[in-house]
Amino acid sequence: MLKNFSYHIENKLSFLKETKLLIAISGGLDSVVLTHLCKALDLDITLAHCNFNLRAQESDNDEAFVLQLAETLDLEVFVESFSTEAYAKEHKQSTQMAARALRYNWFFDIAESLNFDYILTAHHADDNLETFLINLTRGTGLSGLTGIPEVNDAIVRPLLPFSREALENYAKSNNLKWREDSSNASDKYLRNKLRHHVIPVLKDLNPELLQNFKKTLGNLNDTADIVDESLNAVAKRAIDSIDENQLKFKISEFKKVNNPKAYLYEMFKDYGFSEWNDIVNLLDAQSGKQVLSQTHRLLKDRTHLILTDRNDDVLQNDSEDFLLIKAIDKNIKTPIGTLFFDEADAIFGKRTTVVFVDRDTLKFPLQLRKWQEGDLFYPQGMTGKKKLSKYFKDEKMSLIDKENVWLLISEDNIVWVINNRADERFKVTDKTTSILKIELN
Repeated sequence: MLKNFSYHIENKLSFLKETKLLIAISGGLDSVVLTHLCKALDLDITLAHCNFNLRAQESDNDEAFVLQLAETLDLEVFVESFSTEAYAKEHKQSTQMAARALRYNWFFDIAESLNFDYILTAHHADDNLETFLINLTRGTGLSGLTGIPEVNDAIVRPLLPFSREALENYAKSNNLKWREDSSNASDKYLRNKLRHHVIPVLKDLNPELLQNFKKTLGNLNDTADIVDESLNAVAKRAIDSIDENQLKFKISEFKKVNNPKAYLYEMFKDYGFSEWNDIVNLLDAQSGKQVLSQTHRLLKDRTHLILTDRNDDVLQNDSEDFLLIKAIDKNIKTPIGTLFFDEADAIFGKRTTVVFVDRDTLKFPLQLRKWQEGDLFYPQGMTGKKKLSKYFKDEKMSLIDKENVWLLISEDNIVWVINNRADERFKVTDKTTSILKIELN
């Protein structure tokens, strides 16, 4: 095992030899073996142990075991105690998901503050198979069948090619001690049901199961590369524009491909959507139709699909959707940024985030609010008035753009359609004696 592990590090993960490593250790077989193997190769390792306080005295005994192991191997160790159940309740998560979040957040904090290059976890080949089967039973796309990545940014899993049987044989032959997690014996969780009842049957049917599974993963990952290449080509043609508020896709590009649903799935799966037939129907829906996930919104707007973060919805129902600005205010925080008011000697520069007005034409307090149906103004540089709805149409603004339009108002008159157009009635003229510069940052 040590020889094979050394060969794997040398040929696949040689970058670990010259870096500072943090090992996530529970005290169980897998992480204990990983620790001993890395120590035997003289890698620069430090241990990190989480006490989730989920198994009473057993959790404390795990912590004591890890502390003793670190002392025996002369390794530095970090230990953190978590109120996992309270965290899970507060964040409305399962205990497993809460423990995962707490664990990785803490690991990344340590790595960042103490300059660890990589975090090593002890996932092995059996874990990979279990994850594959879990995803398969729940329903997934190709990405859910390509296995656990061996290297994922700062997370590295050096034991991924090795079976649990190989790890146990190594531990027993070297008289290593480890802790058994009593929760692993329970069939409460799907992973344990697969581990105890399904995978043993599969291995009995085919003793080469893990080796063949590794080949299958290789083939699936090769296929995934082809899919990614095709997806990137379509995405490059389909993405029309990107800004901080939205991502716009040309509907015509999805209609050109043989299987729009497949491309839409791959394009938007990471945004929490699940109603894929509804998303396909957006391609031919009327403008304004939308599909929501918990975090995002996909909206049909004429010839485009527009993806936005649903955090933007908060603005539309913000309790501060109407603000008053007094004459003495020099800056005021708003839902769209900070408005700055300053005297100016002259007009300079042309930016949509800045407007210069004749201060004497303003009646304070000014109002800041979202636009409403029926609003009209006198666009600067034009004669006559225009409804904002008509102005938006002429400017070819999307539904998302319109939802995020705010107005600066003096009495009942629009001074500035913020980030778009100033009003002619408040412009600086030859008769202006006091220029006010208004800027949004």
